[in-house]
Amino acid sequence: MTNRDTGVALHYHRGTNHPDGSLMNSHHVWDPMNPPLPYKLYRDVESVPLALDGPPSELPAMTAISVNDGAAGVVRTPEFEALSRILHYSAGITKTLRRAGGPMAFRAAACTGALFHIELYMVCGDIPGLAAGVYHYDPDGSSLDLLRKGDYRSTVADAAGGEPGVAYAPASIVFTDVTWRNACKYQAREYRHAFWDCGTILANTLAVSAASGVPARVTAGFVDDSVSELLGLDPLRELPLAVVPLGASPDSTLPPRKTPHPLKFETVPISGHEIDFPAIREMHAASSLASYEEAESWRVNPPRSSMPAPAGRLTPLRSASEEETPMDSVESVILRRGSTRRFSRESISFTQLSTALERATRGVPADFLTPAGSALNDIYLLVNAVDGVAPGAYAFHRDRLALELLREGEFRAEAGLLGLGQALAADASVNIFLMCDLAPVLERFGNRGYRAAQLDASITAGRVYLASYAQRFGATGLTFFDDQVTDFFSPHAQGKSVMFMVSLGKRQRS
Repeated sequence: MTNRDTGVALHYHRGTNHPDGSLMNSHHVWDPMNPPLPYKLYRDVESVPLALDGPPSELPAMTAISVNDGAAGVVRTPEFEALSRILHYSAGITKTLRRAGGPMAFRAAACTGALFHIELYMVCGDIPGLAAGVYHYDPDGSSLDLLRKGDYRSTVADAAGGEPGVAYAPASIVFTDVTWRNACKYQAREYRHAFWDCGTILANTLAVSAASGVPARVTAGFVDDSVSELLGLDPLRELPLAVVPLGASPDSTLPPRKTPHPLKFETVPISGHEIDFPAIREMHAASSLASYEEAESWRVNPPRSSMPAPAGRLTPLRSASEEETPMDSVESVILRRGSTRRFSRESISFTQLSTALERATRGVPADFLTPAGSALNDIYLLVNAVDGVAPGAYAFHRDRLALELLREGEFRAEAGLLGLGQALAADASVNIFLMCDLAPVLERFGNRGYRAAQLDASITAGRVYLASYAQRFGATGLTFFDDQVTDFFSPHAQGKSVMFMVSLGKRQRS
């Protein structure tokens, strides 16, 4: 089973479709009163408190989410204060909510089921305020756990096939997935959620990095086993997903590569029991890269989405002017954010929708997306209540910054059905679906292209989240009935698969 055997990705995707994917067990029981521990807690490890006393950035959130080139060519060694801000506003605890089952630590980015299965690590050389090492980010303690002393950046650079952004970065964040934390509720579909939730965190990471003046770019092509070995991951329970190099150094000389010794730190068990879902491990293994050469070739000639030329009525976007655009900092927007639990059915304006779409879709800085501004996913919208736009189904043309009407009509009931029967989708002002033609993506990238398609969609959706809250209306990610969404937007969307669904609207005040 290799990365080129793309039948594995298709089997996994179809097998985890709702409502009756063959890899899903209808008899699985989730106990919400007994969730796994939402943190990875190391025992007897040296820790370094984050430096969070500095002032917030000045770049507005709506500008920060628009950066699509990773600030290429900028030479900048971030200080520990900037790295602390990036980590905290990516996955840190921003407030504590009171729930029936007790207090719940609310995190900076949305997560399916509020199960918080994504972990962050940092590999860095000596930077102002922090010694070279391999660290684990502990959101509970707002600190970094020191796992290895010394400069291991060469190990990450080699794993990434010499990717220049990683090779020249003073620091890199590695994102991982603790599978049982989410699979306890969502079973084998968890591997989709891994990239959904990693992507919404990455949207924060990229925005806060841009606001801090720190170049950042998502790297999805790397030798999985090398990264896992460096971080000391248990490959049966925790999987590497993405690497984000931060900053750029004028010195292209990396220290000699070190062979990492096995880590022996104990961690607090996250659960009294775990159920194995082999489909997750099989999909990860089948989409893994095994050599420097595989990682290096990953970046060559990536495919792009190809939306058909419009045949229906076009409505050009009407984005806010710079003077009308909210100036709230990205940190304040992240602190304001929260997944909406009820929409009011009120309309949002076409300017609000246009501004969110235009700012969020300028392109994700990633090793699988060139040139800047390209994408793997197409965007479809089901409009329920947007002032100045007829209700109906639309396709978004990025190159024209316009919506193409596919079918006019009142489809609130259909929206609710597509969103897994949830009232949120029916009550929302608009539902946005990111959809990918997987065939050319898998042909070019192999099974790993499935990871890329999910990340492209979820980072874009994460930016839509931020753009919505910057404009003071709500957003929430929803799951969906896969084939029914494709059918609804067909024949235009024929052959495309849904990667992510996000619903927007004004929040219902209790």
